[in-house]
Amino acid sequence: MLINHDTRCALDAVVALVNTSPEDDGPDALADVATLRRFVADHAISDVGTLGERDLEAARAVRDRFAEVFAAPDSRRASELLNTMIAAAGTTPRLTDHDGYDWHVHYFAPGASLAEHLAADGGMALAFLVVAGERERLRRCEAPDCGHAFVDLSRNRSRRYCDSRTCGNRLHVAAYRARRREAAG
Repeated sequence: MLINHDTRCALDAVVALVNTSPEDDGPDALADVATLRRFVADHAISDVGTLGERDLEAARAVRDRFAEVFAAPDSRRASELLNTMIAAAGTTPRLTDHDGYDWHVHYFAPGASLAEHLAADGGMALAFLVVAGERERLRRCEAPDCGHAFVDLSRNRSRRYCDSRTCGNRLHVAAYRARRREAAG
Protein backbone atom coordinates (compact mmCIF):
# COMPACT_ATOMS: atom_id res chain seq x y z
CA MET A 1 0.00 0.00 0.00
CA LEU A 2 1.44 3.36 -1.03
CA ILE A 3 1.13 6.02 1.63
CA ASN A 4 2.66 9.46 1.18
CA HIS A 5 4.89 11.07 3.77
CA ASP A 6 2.20 13.33 5.22
CA THR A 7 -0.36 10.57 5.60
CA ARG A 8 2.26 8.34 7.24
CA CYS A 9 3.21 11.11 9.69
CA ALA A 10 -0.47 11.70 10.50
CA LEU A 11 -1.06 7.97 11.04
CA ASP A 12 2.01 7.78 13.29
CA ALA A 13 0.70 10.72 15.33
CA VAL A 14 -2.76 9.12 15.62
CA VAL A 15 -1.28 5.83 16.83
CA ALA A 16 1.03 7.57 19.29
CA LEU A 17 -1.87 9.67 20.59
CA VAL A 18 -4.15 6.64 21.04
CA ASN A 19 -1.33 4.83 22.84
CA THR A 20 -1.11 7.61 25.46
CA SER A 21 -4.40 6.38 26.93
CA PRO A 22 -4.24 5.04 30.47
CA GLU A 23 -4.13 1.24 30.57
CA ASP A 24 -5.79 -0.79 33.32
CA ASP A 25 -6.30 2.22 35.59
CA GLY A 26 -2.67 3.21 35.04
CA PRO A 27 -1.44 6.75 34.54
CA ASP A 28 -2.36 8.85 31.53
CA ALA A 29 0.74 9.22 29.34
CA LEU A 30 -0.68 12.58 28.25
CA ALA A 31 -0.56 13.76 31.85
CA ASP A 32 -0.02 17.49 31.53
CA VAL A 33 0.62 20.38 29.16
CA ALA A 34 4.39 19.71 29.20
CA THR A 35 3.76 16.15 27.97
CA LEU A 36 1.46 17.51 25.28
CA ARG A 37 4.21 19.91 24.17
CA ARG A 38 6.65 16.96 23.94
CA PHE A 39 4.10 15.02 21.90
CA VAL A 40 3.79 17.96 19.46
CA ALA A 41 7.59 18.26 19.19
CA ASP A 42 8.14 14.50 18.85
CA HIS A 43 5.68 14.35 15.95
CA ALA A 44 6.78 17.62 14.32
CA ILE A 45 3.22 18.93 14.32
CA SER A 46 3.35 22.30 12.59
CA ASP A 47 1.42 25.53 13.11
CA VAL A 48 0.74 24.93 16.81
CA GLY A 49 0.49 27.98 19.02
CA THR A 50 0.78 28.23 22.79
CA LEU A 51 -0.72 25.19 24.51
CA GLY A 52 -2.76 25.20 27.71
CA GLU A 53 -5.05 23.04 29.83
CA ARG A 54 -7.93 23.49 27.38
CA ASP A 55 -5.72 22.06 24.60
CA LEU A 56 -4.79 19.10 26.80
CA GLU A 57 -8.43 18.23 27.48
CA ALA A 58 -9.34 18.67 23.80
CA ALA A 59 -6.41 16.45 22.69
CA ARG A 60 -7.56 13.75 25.11
CA ALA A 61 -11.07 13.96 23.64
CA VAL A 62 -9.68 13.55 20.10
CA ARG A 63 -7.60 10.62 21.37
CA ASP A 64 -10.78 8.95 22.65
CA ARG A 65 -12.51 9.46 19.30
CA PHE A 66 -9.53 7.96 17.44
CA ALA A 67 -9.64 4.97 19.81
CA GLU A 68 -13.31 4.51 18.87
CA VAL A 69 -12.30 4.37 15.19
CA PHE A 70 -9.77 1.61 15.97
CA ALA A 71 -12.51 -0.27 17.88
CA ALA A 72 -15.20 0.22 15.23
CA PRO A 73 -16.78 -3.09 14.23
CA ASP A 74 -16.92 -2.21 10.53
CA SER A 75 -16.08 0.43 7.94
CA ARG A 76 -19.56 1.97 8.10
CA ARG A 77 -19.18 2.77 11.82
CA ALA A 78 -15.58 3.93 11.32
CA SER A 79 -16.71 6.25 8.52
CA GLU A 80 -19.50 7.70 10.68
CA LEU A 81 -17.01 8.45 13.45
CA LEU A 82 -14.49 9.92 11.03
CA ASN A 83 -17.07 12.05 9.20
CA THR A 84 -18.23 13.56 12.47
CA MET A 85 -14.67 14.22 13.65
CA ILE A 86 -13.47 15.69 10.35
CA ALA A 87 -16.52 17.96 10.01
CA ALA A 88 -16.23 19.20 13.60
CA ALA A 89 -12.57 20.06 13.00
CA GLY A 90 -13.51 22.56 10.28
CA THR A 91 -11.41 20.74 7.72
CA THR A 92 -9.99 23.13 5.12
CA PRO A 93 -7.64 21.42 2.64
CA ARG A 94 -4.75 23.59 1.47
CA LEU A 95 -1.45 23.00 -0.28
CA THR A 96 1.75 23.91 1.56
CA ASP A 97 5.50 23.37 1.34
CA HIS A 98 7.18 24.06 4.66
CA ASP A 99 10.08 22.87 6.78
CA GLY A 100 11.93 21.36 3.83
CA TYR A 101 9.03 19.15 2.72
CA ASP A 102 7.74 19.20 -0.84
CA TRP A 103 4.17 20.19 -1.63
CA HIS A 104 1.58 18.40 0.49
CA VAL A 105 -1.93 18.95 1.81
CA HIS A 106 -2.85 20.14 5.29
CA TYR A 107 -6.45 19.58 6.22
CA PHE A 108 -6.65 21.78 9.30
CA ALA A 109 -7.80 25.38 8.95
CA PRO A 110 -5.32 28.20 9.51
CA GLY A 111 -5.38 29.11 13.19
CA ALA A 112 -6.88 25.75 14.17
CA SER A 113 -6.36 24.46 17.70
CA LEU A 114 -4.12 21.46 18.23
CA ALA A 115 -7.16 19.20 18.68
CA GLU A 116 -8.68 20.45 15.43
CA HIS A 117 -5.34 19.95 13.70
CA LEU A 118 -5.05 16.36 14.98
CA ALA A 119 -8.69 15.58 14.16
CA ALA A 120 -8.45 17.01 10.63
CA ASP A 121 -5.10 15.58 9.52
CA GLY A 122 -5.35 12.34 11.52
CA GLY A 123 -9.01 11.88 10.60
CA MET A 124 -8.23 12.30 6.91
CA ALA A 125 -5.32 9.84 7.12
CA LEU A 126 -7.63 7.24 8.69
CA ALA A 127 -10.32 8.09 6.12
CA PHE A 128 -7.86 7.30 3.30
CA LEU A 129 -7.45 3.80 4.75
CA VAL A 130 -11.23 3.30 4.91
CA VAL A 131 -11.68 4.57 1.33
CA ALA A 132 -8.92 2.23 0.12
CA GLY A 133 -10.72 -0.73 1.72
CA GLU A 134 -7.87 -1.09 4.22
CA ARG A 135 -9.63 -0.41 7.55
CA GLU A 136 -8.53 -3.82 8.81
CA ARG A 137 -5.00 -2.41 8.96
CA LEU A 138 -6.09 -0.49 12.08
CA ARG A 139 -5.22 -2.99 14.78
CA ARG A 140 -4.50 -3.58 18.43
CA CYS A 141 -1.47 -5.55 19.60
CA GLU A 142 -2.27 -9.22 20.18
CA ALA A 143 0.13 -9.53 23.12
CA PRO A 144 -2.05 -10.41 26.13
CA ASP A 145 -0.60 -7.65 28.31
CA CYS A 146 -0.42 -4.88 25.70
CA GLY A 147 -3.29 -3.80 23.44
CA HIS A 148 -1.49 -0.80 21.91
CA ALA A 149 -2.87 0.51 18.64
CA PHE A 150 -0.89 0.27 15.40
CA VAL A 151 -1.40 0.50 11.66
CA ASP A 152 -0.33 -2.68 9.88
CA LEU A 153 1.52 -1.45 6.82
CA SER A 154 3.06 -4.83 6.07
CA ARG A 155 2.64 -6.02 2.50
CA ASN A 156 0.51 -9.04 3.41
CA ARG A 157 -1.33 -7.51 6.40
CA SER A 158 0.16 -10.07 8.78
CA ARG A 159 1.51 -7.91 11.59
CA ARG A 160 0.18 -8.99 14.98
CA TYR A 161 2.16 -6.95 17.49
CA CYS A 162 2.70 -3.25 18.05
CA ASP A 163 6.44 -3.86 18.09
CA SER A 164 8.02 -7.13 17.01
CA ARG A 165 11.16 -6.37 19.05
CA THR A 166 9.25 -6.17 22.33
CA CYS A 167 5.78 -7.72 22.33
CA GLY A 168 6.37 -10.11 19.44
CA ASN A 169 9.79 -11.23 20.64
CA ARG A 170 8.59 -11.67 24.24
CA LEU A 171 5.77 -13.98 23.11
CA HIS A 172 8.03 -15.93 20.74
CA VAL A 173 10.58 -16.47 23.51
CA ALA A 174 7.84 -17.58 25.91
CA ALA A 175 6.48 -20.05 23.33
CA TYR A 176 10.00 -21.36 22.65
CA ARG A 177 10.65 -21.90 26.37
CA ALA A 178 7.30 -23.64 26.79
CA ARG A 179 8.15 -26.02 23.92
CA ARG A 180 11.57 -26.71 25.47
CA ARG A 181 10.01 -27.47 28.88
CA GLU A 182 7.46 -29.75 27.25
CA ALA A 183 10.16 -31.56 25.26
CA ALA A 184 12.28 -31.97 28.39
CA GLY A 185 9.40 -33.77 29.99
